[in-house]
Amino acid sequence: MNKTIKLIAIVLIAVLAFIGVYYLYRSLSGRYAPDNLVTQDQKQDETDQKDETGTEGGRESQNDSQDNPQNDSPDDELSMAPDFSVLDADGNRIKLSEMQGKPVVLNFWASWCYYCKVEMPDFEEMYKKYGEEIHFMMVNLTDGIQETMDSAKKHISDNGYTFPVYFDTDSEAAMAYGISGIPVTYFINSEGNLVAYASGMINMELIEKGIDMITE
Repeated sequence: MNKTIKLIAIVLIAVLAFIGVYYLYRSLSGRYAPDNLVTQDQKQDETDQKDETGTEGGRESQNDSQDNPQNDSPDDELSMAPDFSVLDADGNRIKLSEMQGKPVVLNFWASWCYYCKVEMPDFEEMYKKYGEEIHFMMVNLTDGIQETMDSAKKHISDNGYTFPVYFDTDSEAAMAYGISGIPVTYFINSEGNLVAYASGMINMELIEKGIDMITE
C-alpha cells in the first residue's frame, strides 16, 4: 500500500513539474507586445545613445546631418539587409539578394517553437493578401536535430500553409542575423534595405504595419 501511495505521489510530482516547465517555456520562449515593431532609425538612435565616443563627437555628427541635405533622406539611415542563402522546398539554393525588386517579409521560425506556430496563420493571411507584390521568406531553422526538413514540411502540410518556406540547413541565415531566439521578423524594402523588425510573436496588425513601411 505504501509503495502504491509513493508511486502515485511520484507521478503527481512529475506531472506538476512537467506542467510548470511547460508554462515557464511559454512565458520565456517568446515576447509579445502590440508595439514591439522596431524601425531601423529607432535602432540607430539606441546605438547612438550607447556610443561612448563622447558628446562632442555626437554634436559633430548632428551638425553634419544638418549641414548636408543628403543626410536628411530616410534611405540614408537604412542599412542593407545581410545576404544569405537557403534551400527552397525543391532543394534549390536561393539568396535573399535575388529577391531585390520587391519588398521582403523575412521570418525565422521552427515547428518546435510555440509562438512561431501561433503567429503563422496571420502570416498565411498576409501572404494571401500581399503575396503577388511582396516576397515572403519563411526561413526554417533546420538544424537536423530539433528540426529537420521533413518535420518542418510536415507542419506546413498539416496546417495547409501556402507561403514559401526555406530551410537554413547550415545556419547561414541565422548567423547573418545573429538569431538567438525565435520568432523574429524583418521587413526589407525593394532596394534590399532593412526598414523594421520585430523580436517575438507579432499579430496581423503588426505584420500589415511592417508591410506598409516597406511598400510606401
